[in-house]
Amino acid sequence: MIRYLKNHTRYNRNISFTKERSFTVMMAIFNFLGSIFGYLLYAAYFLVQNFGVAIIIFTLIFKIILFPSSVKQQKSMAANSKMQKKQQELKEKYGNDKQKYNEEVQKLYNKEGASPFGGCLTSLLPMFVMLGIYYAVVRPISNVLHIGAEKVTEIMEVANKFPGVSINSSSIYSQIDVLRLFNNPNTLPLMQEKLGSAITQAEFSQIQNLSGGFKFLGFDLLSTPRVEGFLSIAMLVPVLCLLTSVGTQIYMMKKQGSMSGQQGCMKYMLLALPLLTAYIAYTVPCAVGFYWIFSNLIGFVQSVIMYKFWSPAMVTARKEGAHIALLEQQEAKVEYDYNPISSPVVENQNQKKKNKKK
Repeated sequence: MIRYLKNHTRYNRNISFTKERSFTVMMAIFNFLGSIFGYLLYAAYFLVQNFGVAIIIFTLIFKIILFPSSVKQQKSMAANSKMQKKQQELKEKYGNDKQKYNEEVQKLYNKEGASPFGGCLTSLLPMFVMLGIYYAVVRPISNVLHIGAEKVTEIMEVANKFPGVSINSSSIYSQIDVLRLFNNPNTLPLMQEKLGSAITQAEFSQIQNLSGGFKFLGFDLLSTPRVEGFLSIAMLVPVLCLLTSVGTQIYMMKKQGSMSGQQGCMKYMLLALPLLTAYIAYTVPCAVGFYWIFSNLIGFVQSVIMYKFWSPAMVTARKEGAHIALLEQQEAKVEYDYNPISSPVVENQNQKKKNKKK
């Protein structure tokens, strides 16, 4: 029994270690993508000298780049939607014979040129890219300015020595909190004095310049709504996060025709993720919430365009039209030879007519 408990405990620790290691690896991958995208974000910031506008330009460019992938995903969804109806027919016919059913389903996909996993890659790619963009936004010192990790740690240690300042270095939003100190005229001279030779003067100037570019349309993107209070303009950020997210989801579900099929609590489940996003936007710097808001708005516009020109019905109609046109082309290539076969009765009648004429 004791041996079993020891083995069980060791097994659970191994699972915990594996999960923690997997999470660390995933975060490292996203952070690496954020570091790459950070060069582009800094280029946009260098042009406009405003972090809010830079986020808009940066996100818009990537949405345009990923648009063909979104179209491909929409086409794949339309094909799979058509397959579901035929699959249901096969299930009714071969429901008791799973092997035969699977064989017929595979034949169906081969015939239609579709794949049950056709939209997986195209749906995962935008997610990885957007997470990379997210890491570029929330870690501006290391991923936008590309200041080394050791120097960032030194900056954190210095920042935490200030009275009333408590920055959790393990928090993903800690670098935005540090920028707030560089944007404060009361703490800026002390930061420069305390840092000393830990960072170069050029790096200090870069951080100072970046910290001054977070004012956008009256919003301070370095401020946190929870700290600023309910009556502050910063509270609009979580509210807009909620509205844009819910609006986009409702629009997409109506277009997909699944809104009417939602029952009771399922409709309220639509609010779960947007509410969570809004709460997070309430507790983190406005720069993060602003990125989510604009990403939702671009996603909504993209959805409108997609369903106007690439709705499932239109995609299916175009595919069927192309299939009919292909069949017509193939028929046109076949030589047509009219050579009717006469019956013996008809031949005898024709022969008698010829003899009478003679």
